[in-house]
Amino acid sequence: FTEEKFGQAEKTELDAHFENLLARADSTKNWTERILRQTEVLLQPNPSARVEEFLYEKLDRKVPSRVTNGELLAQYMAEAASELGATTPYGKTLLKVSEAEKRLGAAERDFIHTASISFLTPLRNFLEGDWKTISKERRLLQNRRLDLDACKARLKKAKAAEAKATTVPDFQETRPRNYILSASASALWNDEVDKAEQELRVAQTEFDRQAEVTRLLLEGISSTHVNHLRCLHEFVKSQTTYYAQCYRHMLDLQKQLGSSQGAIFPGTFVGTTEPASPPLSTTSPTTAAATMPVVPTVAGLATSGEAALCLEEVAPPASGTRKARVLYDYEAADSSELALLADELITVYSLPGMDPDWLIGERGNKKGKVPVTYLELLS
Repeated sequence: FTEEKFGQAEKTELDAHFENLLARADSTKNWTERILRQTEVLLQPNPSARVEEFLYEKLDRKVPSRVTNGELLAQYMAEAASELGATTPYGKTLLKVSEAEKRLGAAERDFIHTASISFLTPLRNFLEGDWKTISKERRLLQNRRLDLDACKARLKKAKAAEAKATTVPDFQETRPRNYILSASASALWNDEVDKAEQELRVAQTEFDRQAEVTRLLLEGISSTHVNHLRCLHEFVKSQTTYYAQCYRHMLDLQKQLGSSQGAIFPGTFVGTTEPASPPLSTTSPTTAAATMPVVPTVAGLATSGEAALCLEEVAPPASGTRKARVLYDYEAADSSELALLADELITVYSLPGMDPDWLIGERGNKKGKVPVTYLELLS
């Protein structure tokens, strides 16, 4: 091994396919470690908590149940409502938000538990089980290769010495006694060559056998990829379910707060928060991406029979107009809508029978429908 490092010994090279298998296995191990560590960070951002869980696992002890951040926030809000007055508007809202945060915390706990079992555990089993076996067989193969190279070097030296000993001496300069010594040395080197050849055959057999064992283990990496692919699908499914539950809980909370806001502040504009498409289901999550803000796809002033109503002829009500700040740019879909620019101020009001997700907006002499979700009502 030392002579190889200094370039003083020949090294038996493995075939290209075997080298590719080794590189593929090393890459799989390295990326599995990175994905595992970063997933642990995603599920538990607190490094101290991760170290504590790691120590519990190494000691084969059950990890104690930990309160999630959402559940802790829910507890604080409930205590604040109890102390500040649960019958006041602020206290009632605190209780409602507390219940929603508690449900979010429970959903997070379920997601962490499911992801740990279906995704983290298989990755960890590969690193602590299959990869350790592969590493052990690779080290054994390395030792067998070094033994083989040593036998090759020994045979090479023995053959060189044998050739030197059997060289024909000069009859004029060599005494008869030297012929006897030369013949004896040649016989000794013949025995040494035979012995070296026998050791080489044994070393070659052991090397070939170990190479085949290692090759089979390395080819099993393909099965590992298939297993990790299945686990990845399970992780995505659990993550989709988690975010669908969070979306549903917050949608319910927003509805409750919207109805209570209309009762507390009469005369304010409260648009419905229900989207045009149904919310994601927790039992069969879809792959549709949720983007904000959500603008209903169907909106109008009234029924289809009144679609020809000219907005320019609609007069604003005597009371009920409000100022609103535009949150995002909005491009009008047709002539009945008003294009918006972020941070501009417009006047808005509602009309009887109008879709609650839309208002009438005025900016100078321009008038048109505007989506409520793009506005911040000021006064």
